[in-house]
Amino acid sequence: MLPVLETPRLILRSFVPEDAAAVTELAADRRIADTTLNIPHPYDLRMAEEWIGTHAQRLANGEQAAFAVTLKSNLALIGAVSLGIERRFRRANLGYWIGVPWWHQGYATEAARVVVDFGFAECRLHRVHAVHLPRNPASGRVLQKIGMQQEGVQREHTCKNDVYEDLVLYGVLQRQWQTDKDYS
Repeated sequence: MLPVLETPRLILRSFVPEDAAAVTELAADRRIADTTLNIPHPYDLRMAEEWIGTHAQRLANGEQAAFAVTLKSNLALIGAVSLGIERRFRRANLGYWIGVPWWHQGYATEAARVVVDFGFAECRLHRVHAVHLPRNPASGRVLQKIGMQQEGVQREHTCKNDVYEDLVLYGVLQRQWQTDKDYS
């Protein structure tokens, strides 16, 4: 099991099978699939169950740390944030999504920051990187707010819905990371 991480407004915890219905409700929104690399549309309960079912083994193998993002006020699940870990190189890819009703409220920034803290402090990572689609500039702002630097653009690096798209690459090294950042 992952440790429980807390911020002023959020509790991040391991996913449990009972989260599948909430994940489905949030991830089934076409806007979530449109702005993420790995969430298809349509998205159904079976997909959520299978995705959650992969977490324990991937954590045990040291490949991934996937956190459910929940509100501290009522424990409602509002999204996900994860580190795809490459132990050999002591690096990880940060990924996240927040359900549409909670967009533009700083939750992605808050969750991403505490998970990067976890990656550097607990997983002993040297580097954390992330990408976003250029047509999703809000994701780029999240990465900038948590202290990542834009490193370049990977031209037509991914194919989403049969369209090749660029990815904007961000990264931060452990020695550059400051853990005393404000969560706002």
